[in-house]
Amino acid sequence: MRRFLLFFAALIPALVSAQVRPGIEVLRDSGFEGLQGRRVGLVTNPSGVDCDLRSTIDILAEAPGVNLVALYAPEHGVRGDIYAGGKVESGRDDHTGLPVHSLYGSTRQPTKEMLKGVDIIVYDIQDVGTRSYTFISTLGLVMRTCAEMGIPVMVLDRPNPLGGLKIEGPLVRDGFHSFVSQYKIPYVYGLTVGELAVLINEEGLNRGQNGRSEPLKCKLTVIPMEGWTRDMLFEDTGLPWVLPSPNIPYPENAIGYPSAGLCGELYDYLNIGIGYTMPFGTFAEEWVDADKLKAKLDSYNLPGVAWRTIHYKPISGRLNGKLIHGVQYYYTDYEAADITLTQFYVMQAVYELYGKNPFTGAGDRLAMFNKVCGSDYVSVNFGRTMKVSSIAAYWTADVDAFRKLARKYQMY
Repeated sequence: MRRFLLFFAALIPALVSAQVRPGIEVLRDSGFEGLQGRRVGLVTNPSGVDCDLRSTIDILAEAPGVNLVALYAPEHGVRGDIYAGGKVESGRDDHTGLPVHSLYGSTRQPTKEMLKGVDIIVYDIQDVGTRSYTFISTLGLVMRTCAEMGIPVMVLDRPNPLGGLKIEGPLVRDGFHSFVSQYKIPYVYGLTVGELAVLINEEGLNRGQNGRSEPLKCKLTVIPMEGWTRDMLFEDTGLPWVLPSPNIPYPENAIGYPSAGLCGELYDYLNIGIGYTMPFGTFAEEWVDADKLKAKLDSYNLPGVAWRTIHYKPISGRLNGKLIHGVQYYYTDYEAADITLTQFYVMQAVYELYGKNPFTGAGDRLAMFNKVCGSDYVSVNFGRTMKVSSIAAYWTADVDAFRKLARKYQMY
C-alpha cells in the first residue's frame, strides 16, 4: 500500500518530466479548438499554468485566432494578491490591460453585464478536492449565469490532489447550502473539477449559492487531462504545484485541509498550523501537554495515522509569538485513513484530557462550522458527547451512493 507521510514529503519540484498533461496543454495542442474566432472570458488564478509555469492568461492572450477579452477573479484574485476572505475589487489587470471582474466582492455570481460581449467562458483553477473550497462554488455560479445567457463554458481539467478514490463525509442538508457548501456532494468528493462540473450540470445540483433556486444547465465542455489516473496523488503527476490560496502552499496542505479545517473553524479552540509553517498540519495550544495528547491519540489505534509531539511559536494570528504544544499528524497509509475524521479524534482526545467542548459558547463560529459541515448534525451530536462514535454512521452514510453516482461521470 502507498505510504504517504503528510508534511514530511520532499518539497522541491520533481526532477522528471510530468506524467500528466493538464487541460490547458491539451487545448493548446489541439490548436485551441472551440476558442477560434471567439471572444473569450477566463476564470483563473495563479494556479492556472502549464507544466513550465506559464500562465493560462498569457497562453490564451497570445494564442492565434483567440480573442481573450476579460478575466474573472475568484477569492484571492486573478493574481493571488488578496489574502483569505479579503474583498476582491474589479479593475484592470496590470500585466495584460484586460478588464478584471470580481467574483468575490459585491457579487459572487457574474452579472449579465459582466459577460456582455463574451462568446465563451473558460475556467482553469487548481482544485483541492474538498467541498468547502470556494473555487468550485464560483464555477457553479458562473455556469448559472452562462446558462441564462446561452454562453458555453469550457473547463480545463486538472488533477484532484486528494486522488480520485477518496470520498468521505455527508451530503449537504437542506437549509445549509452556502458558498462553502453549495452542492449536495460529500465533503471529499473524489472527482476532478471537470468531472464535478459535469455531475453538477447533469444532476441538477446547480441551484445557486443558497441551494433553493431552480437548477440551470449550461452548455459545458471539459478538456480532459492526459496521463492522469484515479490512484494518483499530486506528487505522482510530475506537475509543479502553484498554491491556489495562501494556506495551501504545497499539495500536502490540500490533504491537510479536510483533515483539520473543520476544527479550525472553531477559531479560539486549537491552532491547526495556520499562522505557522504547517497550515492544516498540527493541533496545538499553550495549555496542551503534547506527550499526553499523543499518548491519548495513540491509544485509539486509528488506521493509517501516526502522531508526533510538536512545540512551536506561530508567527501571526491569535497566538503570535506564544509557545504552543500539541501534535503533528502523518498519513502512513493514506488509503486506509479516514482523513476527515482525524480532526474529530483530536477533539475527542482534547475533551477526554481537558474537558474542553468547543461547541459551548462558539458564537458566530458555530454557524460557520455548520455551513462548512453542511448541517448542524455534527455540532449537535458530537457537541453533546464529544465522541466520534456519535457521528461516525452519519459521516459515512452517503458515501456509497455518491460513489455509485460519481462513476457515471468519471473520465479517467
